[in-house]
Amino acid sequence: MIRKVLVANRGEIAVRIMRSCREMNIETVAVYSEADRKSQHVRYANEAFYIGPSASSESYLNIEKIIEIAKKSGADAIHPGYGFLSENADFARAVNAAGIIFIGPGAEAIVAMGDKVTARKIMTKAGVNVVPGTNKLLESNDELIKVAQEIGFPLMIKASAGGGGKGMRLVRNDDELIRSYKMARSEAKTAFGNDTVYIEKYIESPHHIEFQILADRYGNTIHLFERECSVQRRHQKVVEETPSPLMTNELRNKMGEQAIAAAKSVNYTGAGTVEFLVDDNHQFYFLEMNTRLQVEHPITERVTGVDLVKQQILIANGEELKLKQSELKQFGHAIECRIYAEDPDNNFMPSPGLVKHITEPLGLGVRTDGYVYEGYEIPIFYDPMISKLIVWAQTRNEAIQRMQRALYEYKITGVKTSIPFLKRIMDTPDFVNGNYNTHFIEKNSKHLINNDNCDQECEDFAMFIAYLDYAEKIKQKQQGNISNSDNNSNWKRFHKSRNIIRI
Repeated sequence: MIRKVLVANRGEIAVRIMRSCREMNIETVAVYSEADRKSQHVRYANEAFYIGPSASSESYLNIEKIIEIAKKSGADAIHPGYGFLSENADFARAVNAAGIIFIGPGAEAIVAMGDKVTARKIMTKAGVNVVPGTNKLLESNDELIKVAQEIGFPLMIKASAGGGGKGMRLVRNDDELIRSYKMARSEAKTAFGNDTVYIEKYIESPHHIEFQILADRYGNTIHLFERECSVQRRHQKVVEETPSPLMTNELRNKMGEQAIAAAKSVNYTGAGTVEFLVDDNHQFYFLEMNTRLQVEHPITERVTGVDLVKQQILIANGEELKLKQSELKQFGHAIECRIYAEDPDNNFMPSPGLVKHITEPLGLGVRTDGYVYEGYEIPIFYDPMISKLIVWAQTRNEAIQRMQRALYEYKITGVKTSIPFLKRIMDTPDFVNGNYNTHFIEKNSKHLINNDNCDQECEDFAMFIAYLDYAEKIKQKQQGNISNSDNNSNWKRFHKSRNIIRI
């Protein structure tokens, strides 16, 4: 019986997991690095233990230290969250070997789905649609050229052990092939310690759609419908929504059945996500399976009413799924925006630093999964995501309007954030009309990348100038020497110089 959970993670996902644990009367243990001494997850947990220096390789990736702390604290189970060790089979094995419950799938499933070449072979055998491509390591340039000609251009070269856009290259012709192949292998080796890559047909105008899976150890597997994840920058998701604007009931049923087949083919247990590429003709192909909780899981929770973290814990505790596929429904529409500490108008450069002020949006249908607070300094060592903003409404149009309102209310000073960029996404006709794919940001870049240098700080400065102008007029009026002309107005001077102001 799980009574205490160590959360082997940090930031917003650590806090989110702890919230569900608290509702289940389960105690939580936080681990923290030097940079995270004042992080919110440390404050929220029942207990907190220092794990090591700021670098993740010396802290959140230190398997031996995490297990040592779990034993010391008396934790029955470890939840890995996402990122860090969440898809590390050696970690799952080490946790189980220590007599501690790993809240996630078995190591065998992690290994099978973690290697993309192996996963393609398994999916093909399970009858799941796979993008035409290779299922083995290519031994020479001649073999590479031959396979590329058989598949046909354009094609994608992908790292077998990869993810997040690393070790990935789009190749449109013979001239780019060998150079891109070498670059992909080199990048894969650096990022994952494994230079194995594979080739697959590039799907033009693809939609990125994923299905949420839950499976227990008794053979019960269900899906909790789809999430549309096509708004991406450099293969990283920016905005997600559910239901997908592309989806039909027929397509949803077919994809859901294949998602379940994919999970069953590796005896999967716990929460997972099966990802697909879908073309404009509704032909869909298996992309990969993430053997963990996804960043965007809250929108599924919002439209189904199912707490996925609680389900993970119940399954890890040996309980049978009580949810039935026939009883699951989608209610309304949910959208998630990822809020990052980065400057979208400066090539999305990370913007770590001190948060001077933060006001999170409130109101009907609004949820914020975050971890920063006023006076907290966002460290440079980790992913710069501040929070996830989730909204729900009865219709998609109302959900977009609610997200626009929530983004307007979300105020953060001290660091640059992606909020202005997300506002522009919500205003883009292609997004509003649900007519978009993974090329959305590239196609709408002129609208999305701000050329007006008057941002929120600039607007605040403008209001300050207006106040000074107003105060000066009041003073002149009191002195009886106010002029009928306002040619010397600070406000007018501000507008004339607006295009050259840099803040």
